[in-house]
Amino acid sequence: MHVDLLTLYFLAIGTLLASSAMTFWEVRTHPLRSKELKILAAGYATLAMGCVGIIYRLKLPGVWGSALSNLVVLSGYLMIAQGVAVMNGRSYRKSAVAILLIQALAWVISGTRGLQPMWMYITAFPLSLASAMAARELLRGDGRKWGHARNIAVLVTGVHAALYAFRAGILPWLAAHYGQAILPAASKITIYEGVLYSVVLPMTLLRLVREETHSQLLQESQTDYLTRLGNRRWFFEEGARVLGHAGKHEPVALLAFDLDHFKAINDRYGHKTGDEVLKSFSAIARGVVGPQALLARIGGEEFAALLPGLERAPAQAMGELIVRRFEQTAALGIDGVGMRTTVSIGLACRDGHPAMLADLLAAADKALYRAKSLGGNRLEHADSDTQTTHA
Repeated sequence: MHVDLLTLYFLAIGTLLASSAMTFWEVRTHPLRSKELKILAAGYATLAMGCVGIIYRLKLPGVWGSALSNLVVLSGYLMIAQGVAVMNGRSYRKSAVAILLIQALAWVISGTRGLQPMWMYITAFPLSLASAMAARELLRGDGRKWGHARNIAVLVTGVHAALYAFRAGILPWLAAHYGQAILPAASKITIYEGVLYSVVLPMTLLRLVREETHSQLLQESQTDYLTRLGNRRWFFEEGARVLGHAGKHEPVALLAFDLDHFKAINDRYGHKTGDEVLKSFSAIARGVVGPQALLARIGGEEFAALLPGLERAPAQAMGELIVRRFEQTAALGIDGVGMRTTVSIGLACRDGHPAMLADLLAAADKALYRAKSLGGNRLEHADSDTQTTHA
């Protein structure tokens, strides 16, 4: 089926305006990305206006119609690059202004005599650059939050940048060797790809934002609101995964924590101070066990840390260090109040024997209760009913 160039331009205008409207509508659903979505929606709408300008560019005298329509289109591409950059906490404002000024200067220099090569070839350079800027920012984004949609968006913007680079660098050579007859075909290919771009990129970026929002909601559902550690659900899900990936003979240790006399602290000093005690312990424990450990708040004043790859001795040393640091920090004052706070710890190890996470936690809890019955502020090992370890 034969489709003329004018029809393709109208199709591109329609898809861009629809993409702009849908992107702007998503602002209500994703308030944390409202700024970026507004910039992207404005970019699509600006591209649509640029396409309208291209259709009627010959109505204005000289180079004015071509120059203005091209600058509007370039502004749309730069807005899209800016929208993606803002997602990464970056900005292309100064670069965008510089590119637009250079392009405007190029139109002034080219004048009427250089209208044809300027329109067909030279204007493709900044368009390719703007698309490449967007692709670069997408590559720099957090793939864990953005998911597979990022790869599609990178592909779309990369192909778009490559097409305009081809038009700027190779098409002049092809026209010189094979004649100007290939230029209409090149224009149709460009606008065909442009229509696909105007549909696929906006839909992909919307999916990217939705996947990011879903990831954030999932993370919040697995995070304790006060300490920002993982919660009980996260601990069991991630812990089962870690144990499943660990080798059968790889050592794994588990520390179970319970803050001593925490109810008395809440009753005497208030819940605000109690919350500060919990946050203080969380910071101390995280600083000791490190980022590789799975540390979670699994109850009110109960915490657990899964330590893959650690045998009994280093895990015990970690637990003892947490006991000492917590007692010392609380003595210096929490929330402006000096107090005595201590923690009891139970340690269970998987020393080359298969064990479920629930079994390890139950063994560590048994040792923890023994530590509390002995006065607290100590670590007890699940394999010993008589040995006590004082901090």
